[in-house]
Amino acid sequence: MSTDLPNPFAPKGMAEHVNHGTVNIEQSRAVTEAQGKLLLAKRFPRDEALAYSKIMNSCSRPTLAASGEYAYPRGGQTVSGPSIRLAEELARCWGNIEYGIRELSRQQGNSEMEAYAWDLETNTYSSQKFTVRHLRDKKGGAQVLTDERDIYEITANMGGRRLRARLLAILPPDLVEAAVNQCRKTLAGDTSVPLADRVRALVDAFNKLGVTERHLRAYVNKSLDEILPDEIAELRGVYNSIKNGQAGLADFFAVKPTEGESTDLNKALNAATQEQSA
Repeated sequence: MSTDLPNPFAPKGMAEHVNHGTVNIEQSRAVTEAQGKLLLAKRFPRDEALAYSKIMNSCSRPTLAASGEYAYPRGGQTVSGPSIRLAEELARCWGNIEYGIRELSRQQGNSEMEAYAWDLETNTYSSQKFTVRHLRDKKGGAQVLTDERDIYEITANMGGRRLRARLLAILPPDLVEAAVNQCRKTLAGDTSVPLADRVRALVDAFNKLGVTERHLRAYVNKSLDEILPDEIAELRGVYNSIKNGQAGLADFFAVKPTEGESTDLNKALNAATQEQSA
């Protein structure tokens, strides 16, 4: 009687329709490509002082600063943090970081996804696998998605949230904190548009979402004539979260979302700038 046991570490057999030669070539190519990236990162390490300077310059631009934070309610409080746009800009300026979202497999009704971030210089890798159901929540019940574009949009939206977390997991925390603070300073110190016009642009943008001035007054617990620049920055984070689907109107205000397109806050601010210069 044979006592030989199968090797649990032996490679598993592939399906008959798989081209074994192509798989071997792709595996070899992937290994070589990864080794090349690691070698280049070691040969050309990042200049941290220069990278920090680039990040501060980026966060000094009003366009990035306006979309640099998100906010959502949790436990009766509003939690805020760096948005996916800011995380991507940090990765670009910091350098030697590879990141992305990929679809690993697709079955009927769901997709298995992976979000990953890899610091090639320190060889720090962070990934998260998750499943996205091909459904869109609506008032009358969940709508099954069959159109390829709809499926792409929902997987990309869900993947963006995980990608943000993976990037923040490998970026230095003090660097992220400095970037968020610089974005807030940029918004608070934006003197190109008077404070009254910035408040008006904010009210106009929220009105398109079904949020009135009365709701905004209740949120900040004061008249909008007394609002401070820091509170405008906080409301921008709330707006970004609602616009990007990270939170709903009812999470912050006692209103129901209206049908139709939401207006970009940056467009409203640009319009206020043009009116002021006219």
